Amino acid sequence: MDENNMTEEELDNIIILNDETGAEVKFEFLDLVELDGEEYVVLLPSDEAENEEEAGEVVILKVEASESEEEESYVSVDDEEILNQVFEIFKEKFKDEFNFIDED
Repeated sequence: MDENNMTEEELDNIIILNDETGAEVKFEFLDLVELDGEEYVVLLPSDEAENEEEAGEVVILKVEASESEEEESYVSVDDEEILNQVFEIFKEKFKDEFNFIDED
């Protein structure tokens, strides 16, 4: 019974989104970050990355309300400055849990 509960908890952390081609992609939900009154989700692709360079890279999407109160919509963020600010907040919150690599 404990095994089933653990599996359910793990599944609660997985979000399935559709990519540009309509294919389902699984992500692990890492955090919800608020910036300037907007909310952003930080997701980690749970499927194997296409190549090693993309392994461990997070995806940041803006949360938008949808017509249904039970569902949210996620949209991509094109503003590099916003992406950097959200990622910096995320890094600060989880600096003791993740090993971040600076690519400067």
